[in-house]
Amino acid sequence: MHADLRRTVPSTDGLLADPRLAEPQRRLGRSLVRLAVHAAQERVRGGALHPEELVNDVLRHLPAHATSLRPVLNATGTVLHTNLGRAPLSDAARGALLAASGYVDVEYDLGDGTRARRGRGALAALRTALPDAGDVMVVNNGAAALLLAITVLGAGREVIWSRGELVEIGDGFRLPDLVACTGATVREVGTTNRTTRADYVAALGERTGCVLKVHPSNFRLTGFTASVAVDQLASLGPPLIVDVGSGLLAPDPLLPDEPDIATSLRAGADLVTASGDKLLGGPQAGLIAGRAELITKLRRHPLARALRVDKLTLAALEATLCGPPSPTAMALHADPNELRARAEAIAAELGDEAEVAASEGVVGGGSGPGVVLPGWVVSLPERYAAPLRVGEPAVVARVERGRCLLDPRCVPPSADGDLVRAVLACR
Repeated sequence: MHADLRRTVPSTDGLLADPRLAEPQRRLGRSLVRLAVHAAQERVRGGALHPEELVNDVLRHLPAHATSLRPVLNATGTVLHTNLGRAPLSDAARGALLAASGYVDVEYDLGDGTRARRGRGALAALRTALPDAGDVMVVNNGAAALLLAITVLGAGREVIWSRGELVEIGDGFRLPDLVACTGATVREVGTTNRTTRADYVAALGERTGCVLKVHPSNFRLTGFTASVAVDQLASLGPPLIVDVGSGLLAPDPLLPDEPDIATSLRAGADLVTASGDKLLGGPQAGLIAGRAELITKLRRHPLARALRVDKLTLAALEATLCGPPSPTAMALHADPNELRARAEAIAAELGDEAEVAASEGVVGGGSGPGVVLPGWVVSLPERYAAPLRVGEPAVVARVERGRCLLDPRCVPPSADGDLVRAVLACR
């Protein structure tokens, strides 16, 4: 039987010429459709598929998009889930990405037909959001922002840094290694749990390039501890770089221990660095704000060209800064009563296996360690977790104590129906 089927398998070129595969080739590209054709042909040769069903099988197995990345419903309750891409973009930012995907005036003045400053709209929006900054700059991520600042101010010199802030930020990435690769020497001061201003003063010398303060945002140190505030470090003399990490622009009562860029600038920091895809709720980017003359030095350094952002990032960042509240902000400040109502409505459609329970979400992304986000979840048997991950849409839940927990905090309300259908499809 298999030999007969092999003789009846249509040729690849013949299948690609089928009118039913014309639109998918325009949308996804010939290569992706060809791969789907080859896979279907193998199913025919193996006896699992009849030749007459080959084209329909190809259509069933074609991806929705020309990328291997799959959209996911984040039902974990972790707002900034690093493995799921951290901050989801707002509709405004997504629209800006689409608008910027073709030819745009990213570095061109349409009025006089000459070259213009790159990303001027996004930079203007960031300056407006940070009026205490003399100037601002955007690079491709938070680590790049710190790398550029240290390179300009500390290369070949000493960077004075508290031992309690020598952090690893994930996946084995350690900030001291990043500083060392700039050619700067880390001059550690204080101890793991206690550092005083006198420790910094004792370390100052002719080789001092700058003082660095890093917020250890992915852990908390409690007990017999001491650290030095930004305003006290600002009076030491050398340039002060403050890395606030999570990209909070201004104070948020929900996150009382999370430093923000505006407060650090007002306290006297010369440069402040942060990420754009965390608490700001924007695209991956490194934000730098501070004294205008220092920003000019950073902008003119050759490394700045290697770290610059593309037009898509600039568009999404500007829309995030100027547009409506981001999904991150809405998830962080979600009303627990509304979350409970949504959970109960979802559970009602799922039947007896679904229960509603109080639960706690987290900020995630190395932000707000220890911050509790009260909420509610739909609790299902653990067996649902694996098929939900590979379903359509893909749903990532939280598994605790033998239960699969669906937290609606990070799921758009408009997607509650999709969540219900995904669960029902697993039965």
